[in-house]
Amino acid sequence: MTNLYSEFDWRWASFNELDAFDVYTVLAARSEVFVIEQQCLYADIDGQDTDAWHLLVLGQTTHAELAGYLRVLPPDETGDVRIGRVLTRAPFRGIGLGQAMLERTLEHIAQQWPGRAIRLHAQAHLQRFYASSGFEPISDVHLEDDIPHIWMRREAGPR
Repeated sequence: MTNLYSEFDWRWASFNELDAFDVYTVLAARSEVFVIEQQCLYADIDGQDTDAWHLLVLGQTTHAELAGYLRVLPPDETGDVRIGRVLTRAPFRGIGLGQAMLERTLEHIAQQWPGRAIRLHAQAHLQRFYASSGFEPISDVHLEDDIPHIWMRREAGPR
């Protein structure tokens, strides 16, 4: 596998640091993956983006095509940091980009909110993927928008 860290432009940004083109690109990718590919109508714009950190993974082309994306929400009332809206666009799947994104995200969270547990709402078929990074199920598998999901949590501390 090639070095994904040098092959892509990895950019963390608060909502206020995103420009209009960034927001358009992110929302278009989220619609492409979650609404079109997964045939799921849901309210993607949920009011949480403005408080989140956003990871944009851009291909190093002249147009900097969005390859992957996720958002990290600050600690909630439980004290957990939350990872969400994780996606890898179809042309970039199967090269380990999702794993690289998760590694970068765990590093970012450890720096931004040291000592905090992390929670995510995963599609059930990705349970093994997240478990390989220390996440454990904290709920039963359940349907969310007709897609099996499971809540998972990673305790704070070194891995």
